[in-house]
Amino acid sequence: MIEALDLLFNASLWAAVLRIATPLIFGVLGALLCERAGVLNLGIEGIMTMGAMVGWLSVFLGADLWTGLLIAAGAGALLGLLHAVLTVPLGLSQHVSGLGITLFASAVAYYLYRLIVTVGESPPTIVPFRPLDIPVLSDIPLLGPVLFSQAVPTYLALLAVAVLAYVLARTPLGLAIRMTGENPHAVEAQGLDPTLIRIGCVMAGSALMALGGAFLTTAAFNSFFPEMVQGRGWICIALVVFASWRPGKALLGALLFAFFDAYQLRLQTVVEGVPYQLFLMAPYVLSIVALILVARRAQVPEALMTPYRKGER
Repeated sequence: MIEALDLLFNASLWAAVLRIATPLIFGVLGALLCERAGVLNLGIEGIMTMGAMVGWLSVFLGADLWTGLLIAAGAGALLGLLHAVLTVPLGLSQHVSGLGITLFASAVAYYLYRLIVTVGESPPTIVPFRPLDIPVLSDIPLLGPVLFSQAVPTYLALLAVAVLAYVLARTPLGLAIRMTGENPHAVEAQGLDPTLIRIGCVMAGSALMALGGAFLTTAAFNSFFPEMVQGRGWICIALVVFASWRPGKALLGALLFAFFDAYQLRLQTVVEGVPYQLFLMAPYVLSIVALILVARRAQVPEALMTPYRKGER
């Protein structure tokens, strides 16, 4: 018991929490942006897988790491465009389209990987982003290794939280996005086009999701394998509800799940006689409990999953 409590004061635990949370932060921000505009994007799992593969493959074929991230974001935006065209102007089921995007993107990612890359006994690797030790700040006890010795994409994810929170709450664009998710006809009355706003948000949100996948292959690991997203996309969908569609709370939710995940990995080394499957299950069970406690008070955007047709009331 004492050893389990001692883990909470270990800087490596909290550094791992922020690292594990990074792809979740990108993913939940992307899902949040889509849903704020009124579109549910269940293609997130496939989009993250495609982003992971495309980002890694670009670097493997000679691009630098930042170019790999940009290409991954572009691939995510294209998948978002496909989902947006099917669900916004055509008005097809957002559930069916999203699940179709997940199946399509996952299959295409694996196909391209096997087509282009020769896989031997061990998967090929790249040189990933290295932790950036910020001078002086990284030497601060406990806090330094946690906040100031992370890979650059982690800081990009934290910056994205602040930017999206500011845009949604403080800018005319953010107001238009929020109103599109609540009452698109009111947006139409102001001379704006809800269709274009929704398409733009789904594309931008999908680009963020793809960045979450690309982080896995260009920073957290150095290779790609098809199952590496491991349900993170579905966790992000749940975290949006946990966050009540607010970027700040989305960050908190991602960190909370990452803490459960990082802590259970370390508990396995100090607690004996307990099946490891229980430890693996713990982050998901605790996340479900937290979701249940918060979801009752969550205010869903009124026009979420409601097709918009110009001129109709």
